[in-house]
Amino acid sequence: MSVADLVVLLCFGVAITAGEWFRLSAPGLRPSAPIASAAAFGLAFITEIPAGHVVAYSWTTVLLVGGAALAAGSFAGRLAGTDVGLLELAGRFASLVVVTLLYRVVYLGEGPGQGADVDPLAPPRRAALMLAIVAVALLVDLLVLSSRVAARGPAAWRRRFLDDLSSSVALSVALAVTGVLIAIAAPPLGLTALPLFLSPLVLSQFAFRRYVAVRETYRQGIRTLSRLTDVAGYTPSGHAGRVADLAVAMGSDLAIPERELFDLEYAALLHDIGQVALLEPIPGGATVDAAPADQRRIERDTVRIVRETGVLEEAAAILEHQTTPYRRMREFDELIPLTSRILKVANAYDDLTAGVRSFAARDAAVERIFLGLGYEYDPRVVDALVHVVRAPAGAA
Repeated sequence: MSVADLVVLLCFGVAITAGEWFRLSAPGLRPSAPIASAAAFGLAFITEIPAGHVVAYSWTTVLLVGGAALAAGSFAGRLAGTDVGLLELAGRFASLVVVTLLYRVVYLGEGPGQGADVDPLAPPRRAALMLAIVAVALLVDLLVLSSRVAARGPAAWRRRFLDDLSSSVALSVALAVTGVLIAIAAPPLGLTALPLFLSPLVLSQFAFRRYVAVRETYRQGIRTLSRLTDVAGYTPSGHAGRVADLAVAMGSDLAIPERELFDLEYAALLHDIGQVALLEPIPGGATVDAAPADQRRIERDTVRIVRETGVLEEAAAILEHQTTPYRRMREFDELIPLTSRILKVANAYDDLTAGVRSFAARDAAVERIFLGLGYEYDPRVVDALVHVVRAPAGAA
């Protein structure tokens, strides 16, 4: 292996490490590392650099360098306090394996320990082939990532896979095209192609981080508003936040789309805001023990207040059915959104535990909810509740 090959490997390794370190991550969004993935694909596709130099590193070297760079970037992220999921990392490495094997081994016929021959195809056809290979690799990445809900059954897995697929199309196209452009431009431009074509992804990450900051400010504003009932003495301290966190966890367990998770969180945070219209607070703020008529009155007032904001219509639609018994869906074929059924169970659980994190309180609340199974509460949603609250991280 020549010095030129080592320089190529070093440059791409640094780019992959930096891309993995500065990956895209935000609550409710699928973590991704477009810079790392695009650089890794470019490394797998490159066979030639200027002056007719054919790179001599083998497909095994590509995987070793790419895997080590991804691991190094992930480790650096953890040191910086960033939560890096091993499943997401495994998905990115799996996509690199697919690209490397399909292109360098299957297509170019690279043998063990040998570098690949120069691709004989004209650049347009070569680019089309590379894009097709990247498409397969990205599907493998999604399959690995969606396996996190495989234990919930084929339906949950299918919903998660389709949601991840629809939400990642634009980003996948961008990183696929970037990786291919780096490889196509390497013979005439050399390593200059790497920063040249990665720069748009770098700029897009700055824009993304600004968007995340604005959205987080908006979210914190809603969380602050949700504390109004706590301050006024209508609900226990932190009730809305606990219900929101539990509802989102249950929604993730049921593999509902990310966009709906946002709306579910906002609805959960504001689900009791209608209590401010009560003349006398409900004892303990537990609407689960209130009369059905009182529950519906609070629901109507909550929906009216939320709709007056003019920007939370999706959350208001969830809140319209937060007290509707599940039996109406079975007996009268009434349409009750899954998010509303989730909110109903999450609110009942926190009302019954009163925020107490103990095994006894948890089991007593679950037992009480089981008494309304199939009548008040959707059995599938209750299963998600049990799965979430009895998970090791959620058990107290």
